[in-house]
Amino acid sequence: MATALFGAGCFWGVEAFFEQIEGVISTRVGYSGGLVENPTYEQVKAGGTGHAEVIKIEFAPNIITYRELLNKLFEIHDPTTVNRQGIDIGHQYRSVIFYTDEAQKCEAEAKIKSLVEAEVYKLPIVTEVNPASNFYEAEEYHQKYFQKNGSAACGI
Repeated sequence: MATALFGAGCFWGVEAFFEQIEGVISTRVGYSGGLVENPTYEQVKAGGTGHAEVIKIEFAPNIITYRELLNKLFEIHDPTTVNRQGIDIGHQYRSVIFYTDEAQKCEAEAKIKSLVEAEVYKLPIVTEVNPASNFYEAEEYHQKYFQKNGSAACGI
C-alpha cells in the first residue's frame, strides 16, 4: 500500500472522484500544509491556518501507480489558478501535491514539466510540490460527503 496527498480545491468533489478509481483502497479528507495543529474546518475555511483542503489516498501501486493518480489529479482541476478552484477562493483551495518521498517528488515535477512542454494550458501551472507534513483528518461529517448528502448539497 502507498499514500498520495493532493489538494485541488474543495475536498468533497476530489474525494468523490478518487474513491471510484480502481486500485484506490481508501480516502480521507483533511488539512495539510499549514502551521496550526489540529485545525477545525471553520479555522481552515477562514483562511488563517495556512492549511489546504486535501485528500489522503491509500492505493495499491500494483493496480494503479502514483503517476496514474497524478494524471487523474490534473484531469479534475485547474492547476493554473492561484488559490482558487471554481467558486472556492482562498489559500486553502490551492493546487498542491504533498509528496511522501523523493520518488513522488520526481514524479510530480516530471508531470508538471510534461504538461508545460506540451503546452496543455495557456496559463502557467501554479501547482505547488511540497514535502508532506502533518495530515489532520477533517471532521467526520466531511468524510464521504457526497455519499452521505448527494452532490446536490454543493450545487453540483
